[in-house]
Amino acid sequence: MKDIRDALMVARSSDGKLIRRPLSPHLQVYQWPISMALSISHRVTGVGVSVGALLMTWWLVAAAVSDSAFATVQGFLGSGFGVFLLFCWAAALLFHLFTGIRHLVWDTGAGFDDWVHLGKTMPTYRASGWAVVIVTIVATLIVWIVGVVIW
Repeated sequence: MKDIRDALMVARSSDGKLIRRPLSPHLQVYQWPISMALSISHRVTGVGVSVGALLMTWWLVAAAVSDSAFATVQGFLGSGFGVFLLFCWAAALLFHLFTGIRHLVWDTGAGFDDWVHLGKTMPTYRASGWAVVIVTIVATLIVWIVGVVIW
């Protein structure tokens, strides 16, 4: 055997003969469907929402403790990095909300049929996935634009 990969490809058939097993295709071969990407992103944003909740807890505790502690947190959240974190937290929160709503709709059994748009048949679960992405972007921008204008 020239290589460890050759050793990994060797197996025995049910009658005991040595055979070569096929290698699984690598990740570059697979195309990620939107539902798979959203499922993974839903889990990641769940962690992000939790981290953002800790950040907001820090802000509330600092407000209750002292003026100097609150000023420290406000200074951090007012920095470029702090604003970026708040923006990401808002996007993660909205994305997690909308994918959760999508899953609740799926729990009713709806959203697995096909629909026709511009003469093209598309599975509803794919269309609803792209709708979640678009609605998340639009809602995040609206929240931040309204927040900046009002604030």
